[in-house]
Amino acid sequence: MITRLLVANRGEIARRVFATCRALGVETVAVHSDADVDAPFVAEADQAVRLPGDTPAETYLRVDLILDAARRSGADAVHPGYGFLAENAEFAAAVTDAGLTWVGPPAKVIAAMGDKLAAKALLADAGVPMLPSWTATDQVTDFPVLVKASAGGGGRGMRIVRDDAGLAEAVASAGREAAAAFGDGTVFIERYVERGRHVEVQIFGDTHGRVVALGDRECSIQRRHQKIIEEAPAVVPEQVRTALHEAAVAAGRAVDYLGAGTVEFLLAPSGEFFFLEMNTRLQVEHPVTELCTGLDLVGLQLRVAEGEPLPAELPTSSGHAIEVRLCAEDAAASWRPATGTLHRFTVPGVTTEFGALAGPGLRLDSGVLAGSVVGVHYDSMLAKLVAWGRTRAEATRLLATALARAELHGVTTNRDLLVRVLRSPAYGAVEIDTGFLDRHDEVFAPLLPADQLPLAALAAALASAAGRRVEARVLAGLPSGWRNVPAVPQVVRYAGPDDEIEVRYRLDRAGGLAEWSVNSAADRAVVLVEAAPDRVVLDVDGVRRAYRVHQVGSALFVDGPDGAASLAELPRFPLPTAELAAGSLLAPLPGAVTRVHVQVGQRVAAGEPLLTLEAMKLEHPVLAPTDGVVAELPVPAGGQVRTGAVLAVIDQEDPR
Repeated sequence: MITRLLVANRGEIARRVFATCRALGVETVAVHSDADVDAPFVAEADQAVRLPGDTPAETYLRVDLILDAARRSGADAVHPGYGFLAENAEFAAAVTDAGLTWVGPPAKVIAAMGDKLAAKALLADAGVPMLPSWTATDQVTDFPVLVKASAGGGGRGMRIVRDDAGLAEAVASAGREAAAAFGDGTVFIERYVERGRHVEVQIFGDTHGRVVALGDRECSIQRRHQKIIEEAPAVVPEQVRTALHEAAVAAGRAVDYLGAGTVEFLLAPSGEFFFLEMNTRLQVEHPVTELCTGLDLVGLQLRVAEGEPLPAELPTSSGHAIEVRLCAEDAAASWRPATGTLHRFTVPGVTTEFGALAGPGLRLDSGVLAGSVVGVHYDSMLAKLVAWGRTRAEATRLLATALARAELHGVTTNRDLLVRVLRSPAYGAVEIDTGFLDRHDEVFAPLLPADQLPLAALAAALASAAGRRVEARVLAGLPSGWRNVPAVPQVVRYAGPDDEIEVRYRLDRAGGLAEWSVNSAADRAVVLVEAAPDRVVLDVDGVRRAYRVHQVGSALFVDGPDGAASLAELPRFPLPTAELAAGSLLAPLPGAVTRVHVQVGQRVAAGEPLLTLEAMKLEHPVLAPTDGVVAELPVPAGGQVRTGAVLAVIDQEDPR
């Protein structure tokens, strides 16, 4: 029996495993980096062991430190979560050799499936359908192709290539990213299927030789080859579902699979499907399977690791579950990761966290809480929100509404994009594939329409005024800006999503809104119904609209009926700042410069890569904004930068 479990991971998955352990009476041990010392998962563990450092290489990827933590804490078992060392065969072997119970498949299975080239050869012999693949660029004859990391997953080390010209650089770039993420830069090339869907099957094996399929999942909505929306079951014909399950079980039996695993397939428009990879661990998207089957997959992992057989009778899937990955990133800015303090994190209507649902409802699996600091060292996923409904349409509506009403303050997220995808006619009609986001530019627009931003800014100004009246020591009952004789309006300036916003307003003697304008325009009739520091109600052309306002220092977060706005109040008399050289390119987020592609004095064209910035485990190319000459490169390869640091200066060429 497992009595004390160490989770060799962090964030949401650590909290998820701890939740099951509490239900089963298993004690828990967390390991944490210095950056994670105040993270929720550390506080929830019975014991916690520090891993000195911040980066994954210093901490969560150190087998020796994790095994030492297990020894010092008295843990008798290790759960790897997902990511980091979860599919590292050497780690699994080291855990077993140390006399600890490994919650996962044996090291030999992980090794066999971790090398994707070897896995394809092995499973092809078992009759699992395969796509043609190559290991050298000169072998490729047909395009488009997909460059993939042999030892990786999660979309890292993957590149789509449509012609021979870009193949060599794609292989090199994918290899660098794979080496940084997994410690192995080996890549291979595979035929790319246009309009393909990503469908996977959850399998489970026990020590008694039984391998079963526990349902399937649709994971086609992806960005940068990483899933962001998953659902169960996949919407496929029953004969295709049966064939998928049979192929997945055959793959599991071919390697004597043990524990939780996922066999991933590419489903072509013709109905054919091909093996992609086998993930020898619990998947990020496992909650949708749990909600449809009623099973606790983590609990099942622990029981299988203890030698118990799988239940003789397994539940069938019912209803429909959809999960979204809420990530700290700016989807409209090429998925640029975001950092900062999460001042508020509230999702209305959540029924449970990390657990089962008794009926239609919402489940939240989160790695963060209000006050959590989002840094640059780890993956950008903050939480997963999952809805279960009797039908796909019911689950979609429930999830989209909750997301739209969530209060997510302080860190840019992909929430608006997720809502727009869920509400899109194409998604509702299951017209989806892995290229969905490439074809639907409309989902990148913010939820808040541009013509509603002035009302959000007005609400922010009125809430701030109400807050000042509450704090006033004298004449607190008078309206903001009250005068015996009406005078000039109050003026507040904000930094908005794109441009500066100027709000002008004047209240009358009764506290009503006598006049208002935003950027000198007031194109609708507005009546102030209520103004408090955290809530403003406006009557707009006869329709009441409520705005929730949250102020943190100079930042104001406004959540209204149409969407959310983040504003920053600008000082009336700004302090002088150092003037940047013309043509300066600034770091959009903290990170490390991994490669410098040009030299000072070199002539470059618009769009040409200047350097590569690595943050949150992904590479971000910095491109020349215009034709010109490289005047400065202040940061060498390997240098660390903060947000706003000058990365390069380009002297624009004179067009004459």
